[in-house]
Amino acid sequence: MIQFFHVYKSFGVEQQALTDVTLEIAKGEFVFLTGPSGAGKSTLMRMIFCAERPSRGQILVNGRNVGRLPGAAVPFLRRQMGVVFQDFKLLPRKSIEDNVGIALEIADVPAREIRRRTYAVLKEVGLAHKLHQMPPRLSGGEQQRVAIARALVNEPQVLLADEPTGNLDAERSKEIMSLLFHANARGTTVVVATHDRALIEAYGKRNIHLEAGRVITS
Repeated sequence: MIQFFHVYKSFGVEQQALTDVTLEIAKGEFVFLTGPSGAGKSTLMRMIFCAERPSRGQILVNGRNVGRLPGAAVPFLRRQMGVVFQDFKLLPRKSIEDNVGIALEIADVPAREIRRRTYAVLKEVGLAHKLHQMPPRLSGGEQQRVAIARALVNEPQVLLADEPTGNLDAERSKEIMSLLFHANARGTTVVVATHDRALIEAYGKRNIHLEAGRVITS
């Protein structure tokens, strides 16, 4: 499903973000991507959905070399993915319903189907009763659930979550992880970047550990 072959990524002459990264994540797998701040976790995830290109090496997602995709093909790749950003990236002046449905709107899904699927996924994350509210009126945990709903609404093959439980208490963290495991149980490949050791130890999933841009354990 996701393969890195001797991937390097640098930002300028002196900033080496990833060094000789080789790894494979199988279809339907649930993987933690760990390491301290600055280890390269976010860069690695951004390269999976073509927000960054490798300086050297190859990245294959579902058999396609994403490092060589023409710009016009990138949106089609991203339609197969859901991404939960660390800072949520919700649109503050659009309703929860509109925030979740925007990916379907971009994909030209009919309006009636957008409403149906948006309501269904908001119900799944326990926020159907707030679909007309604006993001600033929600708690941090609720905003995180909206971000996950938005990532799941297009039924992605791959779900990437960057620090999805950051700044949440233990109970809210369990709720978020439950949503991610539920998506994985339906066949979605899930990659979760985190530096929370307690989270990793609690669930016993495979751990790809980075330090200074290098894979230490996989």
